[in-house]
Amino acid sequence: MLSNHNLGLDLMRATEAAALAAARWAGRGQKETGDGAAVGAMREVLSHVRIDGTIVIGEGEKDEAPMLANGEKVGNGDGPAMDIAVDPVDGTRLLAWGMRNSIALLAGAEGGSMYNPKECFYMEKLAVGADAADVIDLEAPIGENIRNVAAAKGKTVDQITVGVLNRDRHQDLIAAIREAGAATRLFTDGDVAAAVMAAHPDMPRLDMMAGIGGSPEGVVTACAMKALGGRILARLWPTSDEERQRTLDAGHDLDKVLDTNDLVTSDHTLFVATGITPGDLVEGVTYLPDGGARTHSIVMRSASGTIRYVDAYHHLDKVEEYQRRHEVAGIDWK
Repeated sequence: MLSNHNLGLDLMRATEAAALAAARWAGRGQKETGDGAAVGAMREVLSHVRIDGTIVIGEGEKDEAPMLANGEKVGNGDGPAMDIAVDPVDGTRLLAWGMRNSIALLAGAEGGSMYNPKECFYMEKLAVGADAADVIDLEAPIGENIRNVAAAKGKTVDQITVGVLNRDRHQDLIAAIREAGAATRLFTDGDVAAAVMAAHPDMPRLDMMAGIGGSPEGVVTACAMKALGGRILARLWPTSDEERQRTLDAGHDLDKVLDTNDLVTSDHTLFVATGITPGDLVEGVTYLPDGGARTHSIVMRSASGTIRYVDAYHHLDKVEEYQRRHEVAGIDWK
């Protein structure tokens, strides 16, 4: 079991560092460089956190990343065994284009409790908050789900908004949502933030999140759902015959609907996000006239059901000195 000490605040330092490192690259069209800066900064901070951590959901095979890859050990080894899921920049294209909603993400759970979908990069997903957690069914038509969610939330169908990634593969889904009488909110990248907003009681902009997105993001979302009392249902969705066979060879059932508890079995989870660019879930990094910067983070802890919002000031001269001392930066902070 994770200790009563709120490790989420320690892990938040890692997402703050990633956000500060990446934000300088916003709108510069260099998503790999911005992501690389965030990876290095997050990894350095994680090395000092008092955990015996293993990256289960990392930059991984799809990103061809040399650091924070699946299986890498993180933390100083002096603390609880933890599974760690990271996405130093969720929304690398958003960062490169200078668009909204690029965030630094990290989730943690007791060691051995996170589902590892590394053989299959995508999954079909449906996520809602606590008030509709018992009425969704991934195998039912989206219109039926919308009607059930509306009834559970005490709304009419035309008051329901569904978040969907703006992808060609979702044309039929979007049409079905609108045909059912609900509205859509399309987003370019980052379905973790959309799922969290759909489940968050103080964020009424979304009622559901639906569609096909990254499998690693599904596991991260499950950690947030444990803290919010929400629910995510998912099913693996291979994109090629080769990926399908690899997934089957790994022992995965492609027909199985994965529930929140399948994606993370522990009831002790942490979810942390820090904004990089301005966003709906958290605000982005703000650079100030005195040379400092402000970050905005959200920290969730399932054991206590606590959701914290942290507005932090950073003296960038000290950040620069820290990064130079630990050889993290790789960017010009002047």
